[in-house]
Amino acid sequence: MSPTRIAVFGSGAWGTALALAFSAQHRVILWGRDADHISALAAERVNARYLPDVPLPQALELSSDFDAAARGADLHLVVTPLAGLRQTARRLRDVAPCTPLLWACKGLEAGSGRLPHEIVAAELGEGAACGVLTGPSFAAEVARGMPTAITLAAADIAFAREWVQKLHQPRLRIYANSDVVGAEIGGAIKNVLAIAAGVSDGMGFGLNARAALITRGLAEIARLATALGGRADTLMGLAGMGDLILTCTGDLSRNRRVGLALAQGKTLPEILHELGHVAEGVSTAREVASLAARHGIDMPLCAAVDELLHGNRLGPREVVEQLLSREPRQE
Repeated sequence: MSPTRIAVFGSGAWGTALALAFSAQHRVILWGRDADHISALAAERVNARYLPDVPLPQALELSSDFDAAARGADLHLVVTPLAGLRQTARRLRDVAPCTPLLWACKGLEAGSGRLPHEIVAAELGEGAACGVLTGPSFAAEVARGMPTAITLAAADIAFAREWVQKLHQPRLRIYANSDVVGAEIGGAIKNVLAIAAGVSDGMGFGLNARAALITRGLAEIARLATALGGRADTLMGLAGMGDLILTCTGDLSRNRRVGLALAQGKTLPEILHELGHVAEGVSTAREVASLAARHGIDMPLCAAVDELLHGNRLGPREVVEQLLSREPRQE
């Protein structure tokens, strides 16, 4: 199979990790909006800000010229925070509208509550050749070539299978799926639940509590996903259960670290300043609560995280006490 020219948009940890992974078999250019940052990457051949000690191969191209990166590619891969997806898709539509697009953004758009595929459809049109990459994957491990399995979901299963064949490799195994809604809901809400898991762990509630939280959290994800047209079986796979377990238990999880810090009594502004990275669960919690309310879906764990982050009334212990005092219900 001849190498594919891939343009990766977003030079943070995850964008750099995917660029590294795909550069082993394809021609890859990594674009970043900060010209000084890209210049430093080119000179030092390491992304010291996000992935220190992981060298960048000479074959990996680096650029801050958006148009040049977009025009020369066979595939566009957007790995910005979700807040940057709409603008990036719009620019790609203007520069190279016919190039297939994948995104690795997770969450719900602040203000609109839209899923990533809805944002892309609004900018590129309903018929665009596109899909989402999602699943249990810490950037630092992918960048180091550690075995990882993720999902490529697209409404057009033939498109998903085509790009799985091109991108799949022994240490980054990719599985095709046609359930975009289920895959994206799983990827969005697991970040909210990881904050809850961090709070639970930070308050010393133990492993039993964590297991219960993950299990009941998965039920919340499945209820919302199926209400929006997703499939329950998707949530039992990499994009659902796999991503949820990793993010709720792994020490590399930014969202879990937010929860741990909340349990220590730190304020949200303090936590985000110290974190230095985007924690998508913070903004997603507000949108999930709103979406659940509109569809009449019971999501007490996500509602508790929203209250803790944005309610400005109750602390972690009070929120937990409210959850534990709920009336029992059938599983």
